[in-house]
Amino acid sequence: MISHIHLGVGDFERAFAFYSDLMDALGHVLRFREDAKPWAGWQSPGVARPLFLIGHPFDGAPAVAGNGAMVALLATSRAQVDRSYARAMAAGAHCEGAPGLRPHYHPDYYGAYFRDPDGNKICVCCHQAE
Repeated sequence: MISHIHLGVGDFERAFAFYSDLMDALGHVLRFREDAKPWAGWQSPGVARPLFLIGHPFDGAPAVAGNGAMVALLATSRAQVDRSYARAMAAGAHCEGAPGLRPHYHPDYYGAYFRDPDGNKICVCCHQAE
């Protein structure tokens, strides 16, 4: 369903360090980094899509976070949600909801919410029972 997601960032080096650690915690690998643009992308090992991309906005205007926009990244376990959230917090994220069950979505929904250093809202979630 999804080919790729691109988040605009203001400070590419800061964002690259932030997302490199987060993607590592989720088991994703760097597909490319192009400093001349600048932009970078990650993917799950062994598959071409979807891609998670960061970079400066194409139009050259400042990057701004969308109100109501959120990217939810899939974790394979609740422990992976916890690790990802801890790494994001250590890298300067702002908490929007600590890891925990959200039974109002469904009985096994376990997620964490935070904003990256540019204000983009990110969720890391697992849909599996413990």
